[in-house]
Amino acid sequence: MYPFIRMFWQFWRHRSDAPLPITGTHESRHVVMPWDLDFWNELNNGRTLTLFDLGRMPLSQRIGVIGALRKRGWGMAVAGVSVRYRRRVQGFARLTMRSRAVCWDDRYVYTEQGMFRADGECTSHALVRLAITDRKKGGVVNPARLMEALGQETASPPMPDWIADWVRAEAERPWPPMADARAEAMAAE
Repeated sequence: MYPFIRMFWQFWRHRSDAPLPITGTHESRHVVMPWDLDFWNELNNGRTLTLFDLGRMPLSQRIGVIGALRKRGWGMAVAGVSVRYRRRVQGFARLTMRSRAVCWDDRYVYTEQGMFRADGECTSHALVRLAITDRKKGGVVNPARLMEALGQETASPPMPDWIADWVRAEAERPWPPMADARAEAMAAE
């Protein structure tokens, strides 16, 4: 089940935080609960993605995105993610999460998030590709329109090479997936 109570807690906890610039870093604290664990008493990989939501949504609030989306009837959807899991995280671990928008292109906003232990070591890191969606017209909103709505410079900061490489790799990835496997299975029948 989605952690709605924890999400509301994060919004409430950060309700008085100062607004951030569009590429500002939001920092939040989290505790790994028993229902976040897998059979090995470690933070479940899927739950890690859900916990990243708990940092990304208050970030969106602090930079003004949520208000701009509501005003225009727009939404926000994860359109891709790349995660590195580097350190074990066990039950009741206390983590600090850092979330920030890095850059954007003509379709997506690229957000970077990391979870850190008390000693400062990063346990996991995510690159999240976000799409702003128009519920009324359908389709993806160019992030430059979002920046205009926020009163921000519409030009993106330079895209780091590691993000540009991921974008290129994603563009080459076949869609629909496993088309070869389906064709082979059909031929075998």
